[in-house]
Amino acid sequence: MSKFITFEGGEGSGKSTQVKRLADVLGVAGIDVVTTREPGGAPGAEEIRNLLVNGDVGRWTPMTEALLNYAARLEHMERTVRPALEAGKWVISDRFADSTTAYQGYGHGLDGENIARLHRLVLGDFKPDLTIILDIDLDTGLARAASRGNGEDRYERMGRYFHERLRKGFLEIAEKEPQRCAIIDGAGDIEAVAAQVCAVVTQRLGVELP
Repeated sequence: MSKFITFEGGEGSGKSTQVKRLADVLGVAGIDVVTTREPGGAPGAEEIRNLLVNGDVGRWTPMTEALLNYAARLEHMERTVRPALEAGKWVISDRFADSTTAYQGYGHGLDGENIARLHRLVLGDFKPDLTIILDIDLDTGLARAASRGNGEDRYERMGRYFHERLRKGFLEIAEKEPQRCAIIDGAGDIEAVAAQVCAVVTQRLGVELP
């Protein structure tokens, strides 16, 4: 049976690394896996990504950002996620809808009910089977993010208070939906974090991993 797993967290929390590690382990276990990311994950969605992660910090209003994210998300769902799930594959995404709640909601102060209505309009009641939130202190995360040097730094350049609200948002999302979400300390070494991720996947989704 197909499963949809998402990784969430602030800047530099290690999501991309852990997506790849989990996909490798699932592959060894004989599971067909598709890895993807948001914003992005489909041609049109990647074009929208460029609008969101580059440029001036204040180039968009919070609602414009939310609309752009959900436009990209719809493309991602229809062209990548849903076809893979319908084919019986597992999908692992670096970010999904919780990032809109955290970034545009908690971070930028957009009303949460407006985001929820937007989600229902675009995706109905669709949610991941499991969401792993990698939590990390701000200084460590922002230092990691700065070291990447990939140029996609619009959100990294937002003030410390923004990132504090963002971290709080992800933790509150997990608190509200404990059956779907699991919090893992992202500050440890890669192998230790990967081991915790595998333990959560085994426990929550009932799959034996090597």
